[in-house]
Amino acid sequence: MARLVLVGLPGVGKSTLAKALADSWKCDVIDTDDVVATNVKAPVAQYLREHGEAAFRERELDALREALSVDAVVATGAGIVVTPAARELLVLEATYWLDSDDETLLERVSDGERPLLGEDHRQGLATLRLEREAWYRSSARRRVDSSGTIDEVVRRIQKEVESVPS
Repeated sequence: MARLVLVGLPGVGKSTLAKALADSWKCDVIDTDDVVATNVKAPVAQYLREHGEAAFRERELDALREALSVDAVVATGAGIVVTPAARELLVLEATYWLDSDDETLLERVSDGERPLLGEDHRQGLATLRLEREAWYRSSARRRVDSSGTIDEVVRRIQKEVESVPS
């Protein structure tokens, strides 16, 4: 069983914060996008473009199952909550929903390839938020504001984890 699972929109800092938390807790960190990339032997964005979202979501669910079997902090892909079977797994874990205001997210996603955001990142984020917010909320124990420095957000997450009964 995973120690902690992070979900949220692109740009909330799931990968960065998972690494920082794992360092703090001296445990492993697993990023489901990295697991997918390793398993399909291609970058996630390339696999998504070439095989489509449905095939990607199947690989992503496999990666989530693999990640949850280890005592680690798990960073998920932003769309993991789209898959009902993934939501069923997430609700059983110590899952936390990271969220930030749209301006912060836009600033953070300006670099890098984000195929599901399209050309207009502002509109893409707004669409994803509308589609996924209820799923993030229902899959996670708590919502944590991920704006601020890494240290600030790590402290916020740790405080939330400590305040929730196991």
